[in-house]
Amino acid sequence: MSFFKRGGSPFIIAGPCSAESREQVLATAEAVSAMNVQLFRAGIWKPRTRPGSFEGLGAEALPWLQEVKAKYLLPVAIEVAEPEHVELALKHGIDVLWIGARTTVNPFQVQHIADALKGVEIPVMVKNPVNPDVDLWLGAIERIEHAGIKEIAAIHRGFSTYNAASPYRNQPNWPIPIELKRRRPELPIICDPSHISGKRALVGDIAQKAMDMGFDGLIIETHPDPDHAMSDAAQQVTPAALKQILDGLVLRNINSGNADSDVTLEYLRQLMDGIDAEIIDLIARRMELSERMGLVKKEANMTAYQPERWREIVDTRGTRAEKLNLSREFILSIYEKIHDESIRKQLEILQSVINEVKG
Repeated sequence: MSFFKRGGSPFIIAGPCSAESREQVLATAEAVSAMNVQLFRAGIWKPRTRPGSFEGLGAEALPWLQEVKAKYLLPVAIEVAEPEHVELALKHGIDVLWIGARTTVNPFQVQHIADALKGVEIPVMVKNPVNPDVDLWLGAIERIEHAGIKEIAAIHRGFSTYNAASPYRNQPNWPIPIELKRRRPELPIICDPSHISGKRALVGDIAQKAMDMGFDGLIIETHPDPDHAMSDAAQQVTPAALKQILDGLVLRNINSGNADSDVTLEYLRQLMDGIDAEIIDLIARRMELSERMGLVKKEANMTAYQPERWREIVDTRGTRAEKLNLSREFILSIYEKIHDESIRKQLEILQSVINEVKG
C-alpha cells in the first residue's frame, strides 16, 4: 500500500504554516499527536509573494522537527524549493518533502530538485501550480518520478483567482484534480482546504467536500494562536478546531457494498450514458447548422460574430436554465464553448473566401 493511502481512512497532515519558535512547534505537535494525524508539517522556507513578508527561519528550525519526531513519534514534512533545501532536509532526517505551488510552475526548478533526489528514497508531495494547468502539474510529478522517487502524492491547494467576489483565497476548480485522477488513478491526491479557503471558517466545509469527492487525505494548517501567526493567520485553525473538523468528517466509500444500490447506480448510469449520446448528437446537428449559417454569411459578406445574436442566446438560454432550476452560470459556460466552436467553424468558411481570392 502507498505511504499516503490508509485503506479507507484519510491520510491526515497537520501543523503550522510556519515554524516560528521551538515552543510553538512542540506545542502544536503535542496537540496533534493525540489526534488521528499521520504526518506533521511545518514551513521552514516560505516562498512569499512580496519581499518583507516572513519567509521562515530556515535551517534553524530543522532541529525542532527532529525533536517532534523523537518526542511524539510523528513523521515530519517540510517544503523544499532548492536543491540545498533537499540536502539539509535529508541531513536532518525529514521524512517527507513537498514542492510548493510557486515552484511547480517552473519546470527547470522542479528538475533541479528532482536531480537532488536521485538515489534517495523519500516520499514527495507535489502541489498544483498556481494556475489551473493539469499538464504542468503532471509534468512536475513525472520529473520527480523520473528521479526514481516511488512514493508520490499530489496536493490540491486551489488556483489563483482575480475574482474579488470569490469566497475562496484560491479557487478550488475541482475539475482539475478530477482530471489528474482520471489520468493517474493510482496517484494519491491530498486536499489542502487551508489554502483553498483562506478563511478558517471555511476549512471544515472544504475538507468535507474533498472527502465527498474521494480524495485520499487532507493537509490542514493548525497553530496554537492562529490570530498571531507570522504567516497565513486567517486560514489557520486551533488544534481544538482541527480536532472538531476531523471528528466531524463523514467518510464516503467509492463502492456502496450494497447489491441493490449497485444495481440502481448501474441503471442510472446507463440512462445517463444514453442522454450523453443524445447531447453529443444534438451538438453535432447544431454545428451543422452553424456551418450552413457560415455559408450564408460568406455569400452575404457578413462577419462571423454577431453581437446581437450572442446577447439573445445569453438572455434566452440563461432564463430557460433558471426556469428549470439550473445554474445560469453553468449553462452559459457551456454555451460559451459551443459559441466559440461555432465561430471557429464559420471563420474557416469565411477564410476560404480569402484563400479563393489569393488562389
